[in-house]
Order: sequence, then structure tokens, then C-alpha cells
Amino acid sequence: MIRTYPRATFCSNLRPITSRRAFHAARKLCNDPRLQDLGRVIKDEYAVLRDNYDAPKHTIILAHGLLGFDELRLGGSFLPGIQYWRGITEALEKKGVEVIVAAVPASGSIEARAEKLAESIGRRARGRDVNIIAGLDSRYMISQIRPTEFNVLSLTTVATPHRGSAFADYTFDTIGPRNVKRIYKVMETFGFETGAFSQLTRKYMAGSFNPRTPDVDGVKYYSYGASLEPSSWSVFAASHSIIKRIEGGPNDGLVSVASSQWGDYKGTLMGVSHLDLINWTNRLKWFFWELTGSKRSFNAIAFYLDIADMLAKEGL
Repeated sequence: MIRTYPRATFCSNLRPITSRRAFHAARKLCNDPRLQDLGRVIKDEYAVLRDNYDAPKHTIILAHGLLGFDELRLGGSFLPGIQYWRGITEALEKKGVEVIVAAVPASGSIEARAEKLAESIGRRARGRDVNIIAGLDSRYMISQIRPTEFNVLSLTTVATPHRGSAFADYTFDTIGPRNVKRIYKVMETFGFETGAFSQLTRKYMAGSFNPRTPDVDGVKYYSYGASLEPSSWSVFAASHSIIKRIEGGPNDGLVSVASSQWGDYKGTLMGVSHLDLINWTNRLKWFFWELTGSKRSFNAIAFYLDIADMLAKEGL
């Protein structure tokens, strides 16, 4: 028997709950004084695509995060490449959005990634106004490199660790300096740069990066965060627990909501993991959801189309 609990029990922006376990989780969330720190709570808003989205006037730049890529070719030229922004680029282009996917080093330092980002955008968007959807390397590029080949109108970040991550702190403290050096040496042997990892700590972001990377007048900064309550078998169960214990707030398994907020904070995506945000987990999730008759709750393609729509409505 399915039991439905009174709507008055919940926050006004959460939908009714149909299971006792979910009921207690929702009540706990509503009673949490940190809920006000979530900004606009976004729940199920991006479950399906809308019929209409406005397209911004100017080019959108998509740049991947740490350990990302523009296209991965495991089979060389014999097999199709794996797109990092799979499905998202095509959906934006179908709506009339001009999209450029920028390539940056997967694990280089923020400064090195910013230099490559500026070069990549400069080659393909010379003389244009652009809206960037990216992260810390874009903030550094806009603030410190200040490229002249193109003009940045806005930067939108999604679950970006603007104030670092407690999980990075925990990892470095647990591994220890000596073992970190050994791991770096192995990674460098296989061609991986290692400059980015230590820059994800809260100490580095608070004491070094943020003080020397101020926002630039004339550029609009938007941000989104995500919050997840993972099950015990989730790949994010351990990291989520660590961040929640140390930072004391909601997070998506890698980045806390508090750390995600920068500039004009557009809201917190509820029940969304860090991998959900780039459409990597949707297909498998949707398959199991449909098998059990469950409702789809987040579609990354709908989310990025809405960002484009938001930029269009801002006149960008």
C-alpha cells in the first residue's frame, strides 16, 4: 500500500513523497537550517525537454573539467570517438546555438589549462563575443590572461569548487606527502600532468587562487550547484559522507553547494550527482528507471538547453 503524507509537512518547493523512507529524508531536509543556503531549489525541473528554448545571440564555449576531454578515441580512427559533452552539443546546435567545444589539458594546473583554453578559443572564435560554460581555468583566463582575440560576455559554472573541496583535503591528508609524490611520478610516467590536484584544496583556493583571481567588470558570472543523497552502493557514497562531515553541508559527491556558489547563483539541482551533470549517467539510469516504472528526474540536455535559454533572456 502506498501512503501519501500531508503536503504541509514539506517545504513548498518539494513534491509530495510516496514512501516512508523518502518522507523522513524529505522532512529532515526541510527542517535543515542550511536549506536557505541552497538558493533556488531545482527539483524535477529538467526531467524532460521543453518545446521551446531561446538561443543566445553569441557563441557558447563548452570546456571540460578535471580529467575531462573533448573527444576520446580508444580505438584510434577505427571506432567512433567518445564525446565528453555527449548529446549536449548536438541538442544546443539543433536549437540554433553556435557551440565550440574547447580542448584543455586533462589534469594540468589551472594556469596551464587557462593558457590552452585561451589559445583554443582564440583559434576558433577570433573576433567574436562568447559565453563560456566551464570552471576555474576560465575564471583565471578571464581575470589574469585577459585575451584580446575574443570577448567574454559571461561565465557559467556548474558544480565548480570555487572554494575547494573537503574531499581533496581529506585525500591529501590521508595519502600523505611522500605517497602523493610517488603517485604523481607514476601518473607523469603515463603522460598525465598533476598540477591541478593540489589546487582543489580549500586552503589553496582561499589563500591563493581566489585572492588573486578577482571577477572582471563587464563579465557576468552565473553558477549552479548540485545536491545528492547517495545510496550506500553509490560510487559517491564515501566522498559525499566525507564532504558532508567536514564542510557540514549538502554536496553532489565531489563539490559542496557552498563551494559551487559564485556570482549570480541560479540554484541547486536536487538529487543530481557530479557525473549526472554531463549526461554520462543518464542513459543507464533511465533504463533502470523505466524498468521499474519510475519517473525521470534529471536530463542534462534539458539543463544545458535551459542555460542557453537563460543567456538568451539576459541578452547574451
